[in-house]
Amino acid sequence: MSERAAPFYCPYCGDEDLRPNETGHGAWECAACNRAFQLKFLGLLARGVQRNDGGGEAI
Repeated sequence: MSERAAPFYCPYCGDEDLRPNETGHGAWECAACNRAFQLKFLGLLARGVQRNDGGGEAI
């Protein structure tokens, strides 16, 4: 099993200096703005992927 993906930047300030937070899985802290946040996957949407094949000219 592979590791989960880590965030590339802080959602608040955009800085890339992130470190895992000691509160648990999915928790990160930003050294630039001194904020902590948690990432969580909620699930797949029920509608799924919708194709749009109607109308328009072929390129």
